Order: sequence, then structure tokens, then C-alpha cells
Amino acid sequence: MSAADHPVPATTASRVADLLLDVLGTVPTSAESESDEPLRVSREMARRAARKAAIASGSLALPPGALGWLTILPELVTVWRVQAQMVADIAAVHGTQALLTREHMLYCLFRHTAAQAVRDLVVRMGQRMLVRQVSVNALQTVARQVGLRLTRAAIGKGIARWVPVAGAIGVGAYAYYDTLQVAFTATRLFQKPPPPADVPRLLLRRH
Repeated sequence: MSAADHPVPATTASRVADLLLDVLGTVPTSAESESDEPLRVSREMARRAARKAAIASGSLALPPGALGWLTILPELVTVWRVQAQMVADIAAVHGTQALLTREHMLYCLFRHTAAQAVRDLVVRMGQRMLVRQVSVNALQTVARQVGLRLTRAAIGKGIARWVPVAGAIGVGAYAYYDTLQVAFTATRLFQKPPPPADVPRLLLRRH
């Protein structure tokens, strides 16, 4: 039986959802300022955050066997916090940090792993994807759906903990990749749309 087919205890998925809502209960602030080169700065931030997440995740995955299972939830929370701060920083360099909400965080963190769960958080307006605010109940529903998906994935990651060093390397590598995917989603979301093709270049120049 694969991890995706493994029965997931409802209490475990609910616990993951509660931890997620707790992490996102306060949207991180950023010390970054708006940049003239937000894409370049965002890429640098993404690489730094990915390395940080990989080191933290791999370190927590080192304990072998049953002890390793106890580190799964702390690992998730640690990586979420790294990624949430990165999203806030990317929003800041794009000049949109003041508008950041929990819905933005949920969408950016889980668009690539739980697309079905977060799809209703966004609407397309022309060339932009806009994140809409939802009720507390709706937010909890999304968190539960994400929690279920993440718990299934965590079962597979937990199996890797029975092979300490190799498992830790694999877990760290996944955290690195996962964080880059979060950065990609955040950059696309916060990136300002390109100017209309018919606007004279002269009008777009800074004076």
C-alpha cells in the first residue's frame, strides 16, 4: 500500500490542520522594502529560504526509527514558518506586503501540493490572480483538506525515517524543492502585470 492509499486517522489530519492555522494565525511581517528588481531579489530569497528549510528538515529527520516519527510535526511547522516568512519577504519586495492575508499564505504554501483544497481562494481578474478573503469556517475547511493531504504525504516521509542518513538527505532535498515551489507561486501571485502593449514606452519611463 502506498502512502497515498494509506488510511489517514481523522485526529491526525485534524491536528495537522490545527497546527497550520496556528502557524498562519499571525501573518509574518517583513523588514524588506520594495525593490526595483523584485524578481532577482525574490530568487535570492527563495534560494536562501530553501537552504534553511532543507537544513532544518534534514536535521529533524535524523533520529532513526520510531523516534523519527515524533519529529514529523515539528518538521512541518519549522518548514512552514520558514516558507511563510519567505512569502512575506517576497510580497514586500513586490510592494504588496501590506495586503498580505492568511489566505495568501495558504495559497502560496500549498498551491503545488494541495491545489484542489486552495483553488477557491483565488479568482482571475484579467492578467492577475487575486486572493479573496473567506469566512473563518471556510478557512478551517481549507485547512482540514490541506491537513488530510499533508498527512498522507507525511506517512511516506515517516517511512524514510527508518533509514536515518539517506532518509534525512531525501527529506531535506524535498524541503528544498518544496520551498522553491512556494517561492514560484508567491512570485507569480505578487508580480505586477506587464504594461499594455499599446502604451508608449516614453510614458513608462521613470522621470
